Amino acid sequence: MGPLEGTTVIELAGLGPAPMACMMLADMGARVIRVERGTRQAPGQSHDASLRGKQSIALNLKTDAGLAALLRLIDDADALIEGFRPGVAERLGVGPEVCRDRNPRLVYGRMTGWGQDGPLAHAAGHDINYIALSGALHAIGEPGGKPVIPLNLVGDMGGGGMLLAFGVVCALFEAARSGEGQVVDAAMVDGTAQQLWMQMGMMAASLWNPRKRGANLLDGGAPFYQVYETADGGYVALGALEPQFYAELVERAELDPERFGKQMDTAAWPDMRAALAEVFLTRTRDEWCTILEGTDACFAPVLAMDEAARHPHNAARGTFMEVDGWTQPAPAPRLSRTPGEVRHGQHRPGADGVAVLRAAGFEDAEIDRLRAVDALLEAAQAS
Repeated sequence: MGPLEGTTVIELAGLGPAPMACMMLADMGARVIRVERGTRQAPGQSHDASLRGKQSIALNLKTDAGLAALLRLIDDADALIEGFRPGVAERLGVGPEVCRDRNPRLVYGRMTGWGQDGPLAHAAGHDINYIALSGALHAIGEPGGKPVIPLNLVGDMGGGGMLLAFGVVCALFEAARSGEGQVVDAAMVDGTAQQLWMQMGMMAASLWNPRKRGANLLDGGAPFYQVYETADGGYVALGALEPQFYAELVERAELDPERFGKQMDTAAWPDMRAALAEVFLTRTRDEWCTILEGTDACFAPVLAMDEAARHPHNAARGTFMEVDGWTQPAPAPRLSRTPGEVRHGQHRPGADGVAVLRAAGFEDAEIDRLRAVDALLEAAQAS
């Protein structure tokens, strides 16, 4: 039984960060009801891990009956999460004022890129745009090269989905004491900015040059915090920041103590990087693992995603798991007494519609009327 057992979350179906947040809540025991908006999807299996552990109902919110059914579900919910542009939920008739008038203790989570206000609030955008505006994208890349896109991890997932899940849980915690809900305005540009707390502190202390990419301590400028190619075309990652860890790297990799003796001599970093690049090309990735992995040299092989689940450490911890026949990340973080779990794989859109409505107190005659006016779509129609 997860820590959020007994909590009901309504998810208005969308893409990316908001579904990720709801996946995390479902993994931790919340009952998440995903409301598809009546759009018919292409047939075939969806490989979308964010759908796991959720119930699915498909409602046509363009009908009065479909909207009324959704509002009845919201009456007994603890939280609602949506990821539309500002104003869209209001136009659908399920904005925070309407919902919280019906259910004052409701936590209303909103996920956007730019936020609910500000000059860009209504503009389209994606992860790459939000991390660009926050200052994060500029800082990532090789010296003299263009910024490197860190997948959509920094904005969508870290600055978006995780921030939203944190905000919703904070608001639920407060609502349990006050009996009142509130609106959570989670913006990816804000969440990305939060992740820059360390670099901004270093910049304020004149320890980070914001205009030089690949020249600072944690952006690849330091030779001991860098990725190197190996003899077989693989890569290894070094993170030997602390003096004692750096000393172990020098010893175990059999580096010249004179050439590599002054760790923090930034003037020597370019030469040290070039020398280390030559050293790591002398052995394969697996050979370097034999020498350095598991030591205090702060070393790891750079694994492809299809390799990661097979690594002994990840396998021992169960960092990845198989759901619906394919590999997915396991619930995290780990709780000692009420751990999260994946209760079931993804359900087809609309598959739980009748069960969800019955649990909310709808009589069979009411459900039949929803079908008759095309307000409730069955799984076969919605998938």
